[in-house]
Amino acid sequence: MTAPTSEMAFFSLLARNGSLVAAAREMGVSAPAVTKRLSAMESRLGVQLVTRTTRRMHLTAEGEIYLLHARRILADIDDMERHVSSSDRSPHGLLRVNATLGFGRNHIAPLLSSFRKRYPEIDTQLQLTVAQPPLSEDVFDVCIRFGEPPDAHVIARLIAPNRRVLCASPAYLKRHGEPHAPEELVRHSCIDIRHGDETHGVWRLHQGKRAHTVKVPVRMSTNDGEIAVTWALDGHGIILRAEWDVARYFKTNRLRPILSRYQTSAADIYAVYPARHQLNGRVRAFVDFIQEAFSGRKPGT
Repeated sequence: MTAPTSEMAFFSLLARNGSLVAAAREMGVSAPAVTKRLSAMESRLGVQLVTRTTRRMHLTAEGEIYLLHARRILADIDDMERHVSSSDRSPHGLLRVNATLGFGRNHIAPLLSSFRKRYPEIDTQLQLTVAQPPLSEDVFDVCIRFGEPPDAHVIARLIAPNRRVLCASPAYLKRHGEPHAPEELVRHSCIDIRHGDETHGVWRLHQGKRAHTVKVPVRMSTNDGEIAVTWALDGHGIILRAEWDVARYFKTNRLRPILSRYQTSAADIYAVYPARHQLNGRVRAFVDFIQEAFSGRKPGT
């Protein structure tokens, strides 16, 4: 290993042990030797990486950043060496996953738990966000996205078919009636989910070649899809939501689909990752795993 790579491996070991003494014991050297090496690293970088106490150490903000990138770089090196040597070693290292709030909480988080049991050497980080982050910033290895990504420089693998559906509670429809055409939505209370810079309160539907763009009256709005679904269940209005997030309520008649003969914008679910990760063993293992998990499944199951 080069000196910087050796330092990254040393710091990763140090963070994993949680103390200088434990790290020294694993390395087979004295605690003062570990302290001296850490101090040399901090001096070279010009920042403090850890705060030390007699028994424990804690990473500083700079230490957390260093560790995050160190683990990724070391794992990428291992992936490269395994690929060129045709090694059958199980993938390991850090996998960073991003998903939307509701779908990530209900579907991706449980799958990551099962994935970790199958691949115990892969550390996982899951971050749920409202807006889809750009992959160019190298913050995540895999993003779970709705709708086919427009960026031709990324790899998108279909995880599951999906569509957005209009629905409302039976109680709401009993009080206000059911719309039978998109234009009738203007006479209803609607619940909007605010995502990033998207135009809010504008719902687009089509039937064949005919498109319908409706500016709906938004009575309640939120950036959290699960909250919006809860409001719809409480009878506050009509919601436009991914079928995977509401189909289970159709089975119990807590929500009813409306305007079903009209289609909405594409919402298929993809695992998206940069082309540079196509040889990454952790990424391939995870995407294969979730594709297998969703194979044959339908919304609401």
